[in-house]
Amino acid sequence: MEFRAFTNLNTESSWYKSMCALHDSIFTTDNSNTIQDELSARAQFLILVASDDDRVVGYKIGYQDRKRRFYSWLGGVDSAFRGRGIASELMRRQHVWCKSQGYTVIRTQTKNKWRDMLILNIRHDFDVVGTYTDERGEPKIILEKRL
Repeated sequence: MEFRAFTNLNTESSWYKSMCALHDSIFTTDNSNTIQDELSARAQFLILVASDDDRVVGYKIGYQDRKRRFYSWLGGVDSAFRGRGIASELMRRQHVWCKSQGYTVIRTQTKNKWRDMLILNIRHDFDVVGTYTDERGEPKIILEKRL
């Protein structure tokens, strides 16, 4: 397993295309263009990928949303590679990088239906700090971790 970090966006690279394909398969969407659109508007972001034989099998994307706060936005692991600690390692690496960049808080949001992500965040010392209902009427859970 190889882990790599990117702070620039190269949408033509093989790793980026592989990551977007994984994203679309996990979330059953075809809207990975949202990733490019969102990150292009951000001053600082981090993309972490886990790859196996040049195929992205896990990823974690986040960006600065306030001066000292990093928003951990998207992530996932290929179902064939789950249970191997990949998501935990991506999260650990994200937090180390965030701390080195001067961030003091990491925020994320999830849904109750994404139980594995909720549990992973709690295991990594996130606290539930709020909830809200999104525009589709789905409840969201807001979590934060102090670094």
